[in-house]
Amino acid sequence: MLRQICPRVLRSLPIGRMPLWLAATMLGCLVFTPMSNGQSTTSGLDQATAESWARLVLKGVDTEFPTKLSLVYTSADQIRTPRENFPAFYGCFDWHSSVHGHWVLVRLLKRYPDIAAATEIRETLSSHLTAENLQQEADFFALDEQKTFERMYGWAWYLRLVVELDDWDDPDASRWRDNLRPLETLLRRRIQDYLPLLTFPIRTGEHPDTGFALGQIMDYARALEMEPLESLVTERATAFYASDVDYPVQYEPSGHDFFSSCWNEADLMRRVLTQDEFTDWLAKFVPDLATQLDDGTIAPVPVSDVTDPKIVHLAGLNLNRAWCLRSVAAALNPSHPLREPLLQSADAHLAAGLNYINSGHYEGDHWLATFGLYAIERIGTEDAHR
Repeated sequence: MLRQICPRVLRSLPIGRMPLWLAATMLGCLVFTPMSNGQSTTSGLDQATAESWARLVLKGVDTEFPTKLSLVYTSADQIRTPRENFPAFYGCFDWHSSVHGHWVLVRLLKRYPDIAAATEIRETLSSHLTAENLQQEADFFALDEQKTFERMYGWAWYLRLVVELDDWDDPDASRWRDNLRPLETLLRRRIQDYLPLLTFPIRTGEHPDTGFALGQIMDYARALEMEPLESLVTERATAFYASDVDYPVQYEPSGHDFFSSCWNEADLMRRVLTQDEFTDWLAKFVPDLATQLDDGTIAPVPVSDVTDPKIVHLAGLNLNRAWCLRSVAAALNPSHPLREPLLQSADAHLAAGLNYINSGHYEGDHWLATFGLYAIERIGTEDAHR
């Protein structure tokens, strides 16, 4: 099990010479069987894990309650159940989790078409992603009082769903993709209106983090060849982050983080800068990175209570760091001395995060498979399937 979960780490760092934090993490991989009940590795999913995660998400996208609605109401007659407001994305506790849950289903069906749940996935997507359902959701978002609803985290995941469907040569996928267009068009316009007005980036370990959203929007703009949007993201990312130096890595995480704002920023900037520019920027942004990767400053974190909906965020933090650290490593020259330590840390974070997927507690189960799949599939990274 240990060699299946953490192959790169075991090959490159014998236990006897590991930093204490990394040795403890690897031993944790040996002792604890991942809750996904499969043989997830750092290079992809096996059929059992793909099936397990598919079943987990299929259950979630049709689970309307419990729910969390963060809506602005201007009259009592606007108050409705989640499914009445969002006939496509009513499950998974909140709108954005439902959206990225649907992304998981699309990704699994597209990349692992032989899993046993394939027929049910296709039926569920066809039931949820209808033209009528998605037009109703677009109409809801178009209301003036909902202008900030899901800004920009949910918007970013919606565009990621669009990207996943856009290049898939499949009749059902083509129909689902077309049905997404009304809300896609509205959100793209909202982004183009909002970003020039955003004076400062939002740096947080939760949903509003600007770095994460801009990275997703950048991938969308490039995939669909939308040069004006790509230019806008490049301009705002440069204005927000190009001069950043000495990021206080030691202040992360806080107790509720599922994001590292530090590494989301780096994951964005490797998309914006050339390799040489990014290498120089990273050296100024985290000048003590070599030490911090070795001394435990940047290390996988435990989750003390998977039943607490905020504390379980830390499981997602491990997975978020995993994909960011890997993408940063991939952006460096292969001979760069930090490349292997970054990859080793990414693998350790991935192994730690996978342990919390499919825990049996909805607090994490309604969303963690998304972060696990994003990390394992190396989404948005140039060496995505090496």
